[in-house]
Amino acid sequence: MAALKGDTELEHALTLKQKALQINLNEHIYGTFAEIGAGQETVRHFFRAGGASGTIAKAMSAYDKEFSDAIYGVEPDRRYVTESRLRKMLTHEMDLIEHRIDREKHPHKLFFTYANTVTTIDFAKQFKGHGWVGIKFQMDPLEDYNEIVIHCRFKETDSRLQQETLGMLGVNLIYGAFYINDKPKEMIESFYDNIHKDSVEIDMVDFSGPRFMYVDNRLMSLYLVKNGMTNAVMFNPNGNNLLPAQVLYKKNILAFRGSFRPVTKVNLDIFEKSKQLFFAEKRVDEKNTQTIFEMTLANLISEGGKINERDFLDRAELLCSLGQTVMITNFQEYYKLVEYFSEFTKARMGLAMGVYNLIQIFDEKYYRHLSGGILEAFGKLFYKDLKIYLYPLMDIETGEIITSESLKVHPRMKELYKYFKFNGRIVDVDNYNPEILDVYSRTAFKMIAQGKKGWEDMLPPGVPEIIKSKRLFGYNPRRVEKAAK
Repeated sequence: MAALKGDTELEHALTLKQKALQINLNEHIYGTFAEIGAGQETVRHFFRAGGASGTIAKAMSAYDKEFSDAIYGVEPDRRYVTESRLRKMLTHEMDLIEHRIDREKHPHKLFFTYANTVTTIDFAKQFKGHGWVGIKFQMDPLEDYNEIVIHCRFKETDSRLQQETLGMLGVNLIYGAFYINDKPKEMIESFYDNIHKDSVEIDMVDFSGPRFMYVDNRLMSLYLVKNGMTNAVMFNPNGNNLLPAQVLYKKNILAFRGSFRPVTKVNLDIFEKSKQLFFAEKRVDEKNTQTIFEMTLANLISEGGKINERDFLDRAELLCSLGQTVMITNFQEYYKLVEYFSEFTKARMGLAMGVYNLIQIFDEKYYRHLSGGILEAFGKLFYKDLKIYLYPLMDIETGEIITSESLKVHPRMKELYKYFKFNGRIVDVDNYNPEILDVYSRTAFKMIAQGKKGWEDMLPPGVPEIIKSKRLFGYNPRRVEKAAK
């Protein structure tokens, strides 16, 4: 049966039965299944495939909340469909295997435990459901355990279909863990074998353990967006992947979009000054605010039309070193980004940007695909509790400082612009640093790549040292020496 990858069958994949049977017939693989919330959909495939007696040690579903708490403990937030709950399940079940199975009698067994905690669509069909799915496994009896954890959001509107999708996803995960663990990108793609992408969204993946020591989870996040598995991913300053829905839930959100190639003094000034204005708003709680440095796929595409993974990691490295939370999205238009945020919060949101970005927002060509054109887009953008914090632009030729008062939009957009301006939706950043208005990321990047001097003064303190020590953005000390001669 062919793997379903969007609307195109790109390659032939094993059927679910073939995958389950291959696991069952491997005399070394042995473990347990613990599934909560949507039946025992994954283990069912292994029972039906045949030969499961040597593979399945136990299959259980602690469906009742009190029973589940008695086994895995009570979560501080009293929730059950969470990452912490899943990881507790994996650890608890693996401890039981280690305690109950004598290693001396079974020196070649590769233990695993598969778990999921899921909520499917509710009766009113308002919440489509989501879940955490994971596997803890080993590839050598003397080796420490590996873990793969994913979060999925169901798109189907039928509980039975969601259960079936969950079961298929589980089989693909277990098979991938044992047979594709040396190719994590291919494994991620294999999660959708026999599943259509319209059925489920995977918006977080996390690899850990000795087999994945070389895996950068930030790159795996990018891969999810790049391959259309989700529209947005996040990671924290430590480089650990985050679940956007969890991080953004009921928060005030301030987002700053850019290429950050590299991050400059102007970038940080835009962000810091916008943050000051945002926190001064009465409807903003500083302690309940999530700030985000956001990059779109369009920001990451090189001149050849492809995404340079090394270049992406260079940018991520710098932003993380500055203590920033980073988001990668597939939302080229700002209104789509705001709509996405609105799925998780109704609190006030803010967008920090420069004049050039605001001019683009008022360009009609970006909204021709909408039946309502730019008016529809602006309805979606400003219907929400949103403000734009506008950083000025210096005209290189005239030296004029362009603000919201002096920027020029297309004549047809003048009245629309005035409406949002005079309703307080666009706020000028007044206390900017005039000495750095002529700093541009693209200029600094070219200077780094060409080995020229002077780019260090364009970047925040500490950043040039990181670029030099880790040789980011093509920095090469030999090239610098050559240019000096």
